[in-house]
Amino acid sequence: MTNILVPVGTSSDAHETLQYAVDFASDFGARIYVMEVFSAVSKAGTLANVTEKIAERGKERLKGVIAKIEKKNVEIKVVTYNGELVDGLNDVNKEMGIDLIILAPRSHDIQEELYLGATSGGIIKRTDIPALVVPKGTKYASFKNVLVAFKSGILKRKRILDPLVHIASKHRCKVNVLLVKTPGYTDDDLKVDTALMDISSELSITENATTYQGVLQHFESKQPDLLCVFRRKRGFFKKLWEKSTILKSEFSASVPVLILSVKKD
Repeated sequence: MTNILVPVGTSSDAHETLQYAVDFASDFGARIYVMEVFSAVSKAGTLANVTEKIAERGKERLKGVIAKIEKKNVEIKVVTYNGELVDGLNDVNKEMGIDLIILAPRSHDIQEELYLGATSGGIIKRTDIPALVVPKGTKYASFKNVLVAFKSGILKRKRILDPLVHIASKHRCKVNVLLVKTPGYTDDDLKVDTALMDISSELSITENATTYQGVLQHFESKQPDLLCVFRRKRGFFKKLWEKSTILKSEFSASVPVLILSVKKD
């Protein structure tokens, strides 16, 4: 795990998420890209360098956020992008090769009943970059117990598990695999990829109406400090990923959530 990207919004506590990311990066020997997106449209009569001025102000604001954290000798690079957030993320990913995005569930101005706001939800929905969603106020610590939940154990991309493999190897944590049999499951769904089994400590199988209900049923007994799920067309949160915002009544987690994307599924 080499490159970690942290989208920084206008929240007054943005430095908390950045500090978590820096602590995480320090543990893994990774570098951090701190990113801010803005939108500047040139119009007749405007200054030719308006975009540069806005970008410069963005960089200065990001430097202010960085000044609030303990850097721990982690390399931190500032990135600004003029345009849509997801386009910026994808462009940076193409150029730098981003291994993980670390972000907060929602921005400060989003309603309290939302788990994912439009910005954070849009990042997860519209990119296939692995993401770690970190609840507000969470301090970084080595993970001891990971719960991986899914309704189909078939993984069509070999490297999809890379972030989880790195975490499991680094932290030597217990990985509990939970296969949730939901209505309409097939025999193929019950086949668990060997790569996932190789890092798992325990496999549990349950029957529930939804994968989320299976997670709720086993969360207390497994007591994970990291929940890992897959974003796929017919997997975890199938309905949830159809929109950007996610209500807390539909899903909420008190621990960090690692989301691995199976875009072509």
